[in-house]
Amino acid sequence: MIPARWAAHHRRADHELLGYLRPVDAIPGYFIPVTVFGYPLGAPAEERQARQCLERSGLAYLAQDWLLSLPDHSRPVAVQIVEATPRHLRVKNIDYGYPDANIGHVFVVDVPTTGQLRPR
Repeated sequence: MIPARWAAHHRRADHELLGYLRPVDAIPGYFIPVTVFGYPLGAPAEERQARQCLERSGLAYLAQDWLLSLPDHSRPVAVQIVEATPRHLRVKNIDYGYPDANIGHVFVVDVPTTGQLRPR
């Protein structure tokens, strides 16, 4: 679940959630812009710059392919995002080389993702 201290989220003009501004504990007043599921989109920056990063990224990251690391598989599995909420992320298998699940199989991942997901 997205931590309550990430409450400095950012919404665009139509109120759609673009992501969160994760506070940097070691640098007061600095934030890391992250997706709605907690993946970092940029380096630590002052609030205005972090918000600009979220604006530039928009929600395009939801449409791209990602790689999901699974504990029982040596290489990451190619996936696409199906649903992203503050509690979980649902992604579907698009990797023909992954023998343990059919194409379209949905994996549920806890949010924020901690090293388990990265862009393809």
